[in-house]
Amino acid sequence: DDVVYMNPDNGYKITAYLDGARSCDSTNKKDLQRCMAKLREFHQSKLKVKHTFDPFKQIEFYQSLWNGQTSYYKDHAEIQKKILGLKSFVEKYKAEPVLSHIDSVYDNFLFTKEGDIRLIDWEYAGMQDPHIDIAMFCIYAGYDRKQADALIDLYFEGKCEKMTRVKIYAYMAISGMLWSNWCEYKRTLGVDFGEYSLMQYRYAKDFYRIVQEELAKEEK
Repeated sequence: DDVVYMNPDNGYKITAYLDGARSCDSTNKKDLQRCMAKLREFHQSKLKVKHTFDPFKQIEFYQSLWNGQTSYYKDHAEIQKKILGLKSFVEKYKAEPVLSHIDSVYDNFLFTKEGDIRLIDWEYAGMQDPHIDIAMFCIYAGYDRKQADALIDLYFEGKCEKMTRVKIYAYMAISGMLWSNWCEYKRTLGVDFGEYSLMQYRYAKDFYRIVQEELAKEEK
């Protein structure tokens, strides 16, 4: 970003307006190739900061903001327990932590009229396994497994190891739980995210199941 002003106390930032810019089209392969190349380049720069984004802590943090209200979903406690149980798996296959965007959704990849790509909205950024950024892109775009696999292949240029792929599925489940809890927190404030909220909860359930199926295959 071309920063015009930044307040070091509260983090407020003003950047130059990008006239004529457009967001990434999540259905356009050429756009996706360029966005994944940009994301990979960012990760490979191995930037370091002092704070970490811990998705497991964030899951519990957003639930703590419900002020005692119960979940909209009857099986929430069961599903969240399963999701939190994925921590040991992702830790086992965790890539070197680097500065990760966390909110790396297609709306935050801007194509300028000069042909450059800008990655915007860094409010959640922190140290983490960079592969979580791929998962975040997938679950915001509403990708199914086939589409997620295609995006993973673009990021890794067709060279993604099996367990890294399964780990990204796990991050999709974990991130789905995180944003589902965030949506439920917003619901306590009178803000209803409707289908988006349900979609995130489905990612938690469906991709947890996919991870377990893939791990069972490895044990045979």
